[in-house]
Amino acid sequence: MTLAIDLDVHPDLDLPLLRDLIQPERPLWTPSQLRDLTRTVATELTTPLLQVLQFDQQQRWWARLALTGGVELWLLSWLPGQGTEPHDHGGAAGSFTVLKGRLNEDYRYPGGPIRTMRRDLGDAVGFSGGRAHQVRNVGDSPAASVHAYSPPLLPTREYASLEDVK
Repeated sequence: MTLAIDLDVHPDLDLPLLRDLIQPERPLWTPSQLRDLTRTVATELTTPLLQVLQFDQQQRWWARLALTGGVELWLLSWLPGQGTEPHDHGGAAGSFTVLKGRLNEDYRYPGGPIRTMRRDLGDAVGFSGGRAHQVRNVGDSPAASVHAYSPPLLPTREYASLEDVK
């Protein structure tokens, strides 16, 4: 099911390239398409993204960059020590690309082992629905990342631990 959203773009990033990349007519995106999207946005729109980017000592900062009936695109910042609780994306496929700095990701598919990956500048990962993860900045420098989810606007589910992902 797709939503009746034509196109919503962050006013500071309403650029022809971003409008072309998010393909408002596409109803759903695969994990590899989402990975390509976040990677391309992070590499081709680095300067405008860094101009929008903010950091907040109290909590992680985020801004929605674009929303269509098939995809939502976000920019997130992470100061050292900031991270998420273990969560999934409600069955949506997803992706993120590291725009600045480095992030650690612990993740698990239902019934599988918990794995840990270090995500360095430029690293991109796409994942299918059902995957739960926890992302953290364990380094000494600020980090930022571009995220995409399809279908959009599905509520996340939080877990006390990745061990709880069934």
